[in-house]
Amino acid sequence: MYFPIYQADAFTDKLFKGNPAAVVPLDDEWLPDHTMQQIAAENNLSETAFLLREDEHFLIRWFTPQAEVKLCGHATLASAHILFTEMGIKGDIISFFSASGLLTVRKTGDKLQLDFPADFVTEVEKSRPLIDAIGTEPLEMYKGKTDYLLVYADEDAIRNIRPNHPQLRQTDARGIIVTAPGKTVDFVSRFFAPGVGIDEDPVTGSAHTLLVPYWAKRMGKNQLEALQLSARGGRLWCELSGSRVLIAGQAVTYLRGEFRY
Repeated sequence: MYFPIYQADAFTDKLFKGNPAAVVPLDDEWLPDHTMQQIAAENNLSETAFLLREDEHFLIRWFTPQAEVKLCGHATLASAHILFTEMGIKGDIISFFSASGLLTVRKTGDKLQLDFPADFVTEVEKSRPLIDAIGTEPLEMYKGKTDYLLVYADEDAIRNIRPNHPQLRQTDARGIIVTAPGKTVDFVSRFFAPGVGIDEDPVTGSAHTLLVPYWAKRMGKNQLEALQLSARGGRLWCELSGSRVLIAGQAVTYLRGEFRY
């Protein structure tokens, strides 16, 4: 049996930038969990999204090469892009039901805007093993539902971070976000996810569910522009809207194909 598969670069309008995600539309039922995990491992991208259509909305699940995750921004953006541009979905909004509840993606001009639940951080005592693995002392450390947020003085500090990844994998952190004020945007960040087998994620929509509430409060404004400073890089236009975070970006299709199972 053959299944369609697509790949799109998210949070960019240029191929080979942003964050690549695979998108696998399924017909009428999920594949077995272990099979979806094997497909994600075979794709070897930070995330593979699997979709099921249900009436007027879609069910969505995300897998890294090592584990299923409860929320993924760039693969949701990539999925909406594929549904709109490759699969003929009409209208300006797509609803996804997920492990993190209802998520929507709306067309806004030349961008797609994610509507995700906000994650409000709490300041925590600095973890010496985690900081030693990151290699640079932060000014402050916070924790969201699953990920740590480390705050630094400036953009150069973020660019210069060189984590010890084997050491980082020995900590209890699922994900670590490092962030600072930006030179040309409101804030910059990078994201390391040792808990799900990803040394550094190129552009991370879900990380911005923590970043946007933090920077909105610190900067006294709800609309923010951000850059993720990975090697591929990505730009995000964000807004805090009550208990929700709106994250807009662009995407471009890289691959159309099929795989055999």
